[in-house]
Amino acid sequence: MSISPKAALLDEYALVARALSAPARLMLLEQIAQGPRGVEGLAEKTGLSIANTSQHLQTLRRAGLVTSRREGKAVIYTLGDAKALALMDLLRVVADRNLAQVDKILRGLSDGADAPEAVSRDDLAARIAEGSVTILDVRPADEFEAGHIPGATNVALHELDRITANLQPGAEIIAYCRGPYCIYAHQAVVALRNKGFNARRLDGGLPEWREEGRQVVAV
Repeated sequence: MSISPKAALLDEYALVARALSAPARLMLLEQIAQGPRGVEGLAEKTGLSIANTSQHLQTLRRAGLVTSRREGKAVIYTLGDAKALALMDLLRVVADRNLAQVDKILRGLSDGADAPEAVSRDDLAARIAEGSVTILDVRPADEFEAGHIPGATNVALHELDRITANLQPGAEIIAYCRGPYCIYAHQAVVALRNKGFNARRLDGGLPEWREEGRQVVAV
């Protein structure tokens, strides 16, 4: 028996929703948003087996969330389009607003306090132009080297003391990381504010900054 056009459309929309229903696939999307990556690199970054990574990537590809191309023997994955990044962020926003457990987890990252309001990308661009801000990229070094916001300093969470020793207490610090699902910036801001610094995180991360056509530099 044939189904109605409406039912057929809903089935296709549900395909995208199902593709987002596994934490492992959200991790893969987060990594692919940093830049094109191969299967082995994605497996290493996420801790998944190569076989499991390939299976999840096929699900994402069928849903149109990623695309793939061959480079020699390697298969390289990229985000399907900018709307995939927007969808990832919208998923976060809905969860933040409506799920009590999400609020509990985020408050745990902030030692139970309300996190300070995030800095918009427009505001950060203005502060960069003024030279009035210290920018910290708290992603792993290989991601920083592949592309980062101009003027940013790469620092791991456990190395924050290396940076703060040379900063004035009143310095404004903005931390950023991978995007909608990354918690490194939250953790860095808490650690810095506990040391008395005026620290906030960027709204979004490098993928959103780059998607808006803003300058990104590589090492």
